[in-house]
Amino acid sequence: MCEQNAGRSQMAAVLMNALSGGAVHVRSAGSAPTHELNPAVVTAIEELGLDLSEAFPKRLTDDVVQAADVVITMGCGDACPVYLGTRYHDWALDDPADLPLNEVRRVRDQIRANVVDMLTRLGVEAQELSS
Repeated sequence: MCEQNAGRSQMAAVLMNALSGGAVHVRSAGSAPTHELNPAVVTAIEELGLDLSEAFPKRLTDDVVQAADVVITMGCGDACPVYLGTRYHDWALDDPADLPLNEVRRVRDQIRANVVDMLTRLGVEAQELSS
């Protein structure tokens, strides 16, 4: 989860799905979703051979959070609901909204490292990306 659901959370979702080989069910959402994905984020993900063409910003709903075993937050602050029994992790990452592509790549690479770490914590072996 992030605020606009147009950058960080979208990158995390596509990377988690790809690196887990589909073994982890992933949803992304935002507390104040924008109308479209950040074009630099799309480019940075496409550079890894991944596709965001079907992705779009979605509003965060309580039922999505309640259904989750683990919730990753990335800058949604107090707008992210907290429920007992759900594990929360906050990834302190720069918002790619106004960053140049080379900085978006840095954020993407941080997210990828965080995803690999989370997969290890979940007992899921990270897959190689086929690009």
